[in-house]
Amino acid sequence: MTKMTKGTVYGVGLGPGAQDLMSVRSDRLIRQASHVAYFRKKGRTGHARSIVDGMMNPEAVELPMEYPVTTEIPFDDPRYNALLSSFYEKSVAQLIEIARAGHDVVVLCEGDPFFYGSFMHLYTRLLDAVPVNVVPGITGMSAAWTATGQPITWGDDVMTVAMGTLPEATLAERMAQTDALVVMKIGRNLAKVRRALATAGREGEAWLIEYAAMSRERVIPFSEAGDTAPYFSILLIHGNGRRP
Repeated sequence: MTKMTKGTVYGVGLGPGAQDLMSVRSDRLIRQASHVAYFRKKGRTGHARSIVDGMMNPEAVELPMEYPVTTEIPFDDPRYNALLSSFYEKSVAQLIEIARAGHDVVVLCEGDPFFYGSFMHLYTRLLDAVPVNVVPGITGMSAAWTATGQPITWGDDVMTVAMGTLPEATLAERMAQTDALVVMKIGRNLAKVRRALATAGREGEAWLIEYAAMSRERVIPFSEAGDTAPYFSILLIHGNGRRP
């Protein structure tokens, strides 16, 4: 009996949100895929799925993976990790079943699959079970600093990437110590991030970029930000280091 060849699970980076900022490899894999998986919040289309609208083969089998929880309970609640761990295990089991049946599966990943993305939690669980291939993508932060029209780092600048979910004191410390700064996951953390900036004395240097590289892109000094910010928003402080 001929042994069936396993399919490959592809973690495909979609970039920041515009189809023409995808790599040629990502574009090809998505258009040729017979099975396409993607994360989404229950009841939503899912941002990753929206990005590839019109690209997929109409006959492709879609596998939406719906998060059991997003922001409904705090990250440090024991239930949060338990629910997500179970969710990832179930998603991985489904992907393994498809791959072992000989089918390739494309998993859509916003930005870059290895940069704070959900795909990493699948990747570590899939590695010893089926072939896995990762296709890098342009990160959202790269699109954000490009939108400002200014280089993010010069010469010997040190750049720090921080999450808005960090404790306020930690954020302030990181902001004060670095040259260039990226803060992601602003959203509900806007007020905390604003206070941390004030503590670090860097309010006047910061920019807020909303929906970078998307049709709703908006670039404003952080001092002009209101009381709320969308999920897809990034704070930046540009480095100003050595140059010829």
